[in-house]
Amino acid sequence: MQLTFLGGTGTVTGSKFLLSRDSTRVLVDCGLFQGFKQLRLRNWQPLPPALRALDAVVLTHAHLDHSGYLPVLVREGYRGQIYATPATCALAEILLLDSARLQEEQAEHANRHGYSKHAPAQPLYTEQDAKRALALFRPVALHQVTMIAEGMELLLRTAGHILGAATVQISAKGQTVLFSGDLGRPQDPIMRAPELVRTADVLLIESTYGDRQHSAESTEQYLAKVINETLLRHGITLVPSFAIGRAQLLMYYL
Repeated sequence: MQLTFLGGTGTVTGSKFLLSRDSTRVLVDCGLFQGFKQLRLRNWQPLPPALRALDAVVLTHAHLDHSGYLPVLVREGYRGQIYATPATCALAEILLLDSARLQEEQAEHANRHGYSKHAPAQPLYTEQDAKRALALFRPVALHQVTMIAEGMELLLRTAGHILGAATVQISAKGQTVLFSGDLGRPQDPIMRAPELVRTADVLLIESTYGDRQHSAESTEQYLAKVINETLLRHGITLVPSFAIGRAQLLMYYL
């Protein structure tokens, strides 16, 4: 098998990893480049030739730096299946449609106020493009071996990063390549811990925070300290609705 890096290297966004064996090609993740302008401009470059003859796409999780380029891929002709866990499929529907709407609104705003260098300004992709991509999603359960292309088998395991996040194992002719995707913490009060994988011939692992240690301090205690310091400054703390359950624990500390 051969591995080609089309994103997620030199920067932490735009994850795209092409796995090839003979004439079979599988893309693991299909993310947007985000952040600085020079990175975002890479989203507008012509589709790499290597992405014009894919047999399958697999997602580790739904975040846009791993899934947000799918509407472009489909608009440019991809008609294969997009494999992901059921939860990733559900989250991707929310994120991709929202991303498309925002881009359409931003292009419309730029045209109305005349501040774009392009005439007219265009979104990278539209809501219709996102819907076409979503129609190709195929949910795959964790621990279920699935043939995704000729001679290539897929196995997903819990990665603990966000809901639905999975490590991606692809096997072919006795060789195994494992993609970690983004990993969660082994001890998290909300998410399941990443599953242990005992063997692989090749491992591609997330290393965004590979040069540091996670603090041993309790996250609840740390959050309580931040809130108390904010209160002393007569500031305001915003708590997202999904974190309300955890925030209730803070009452013991305040």
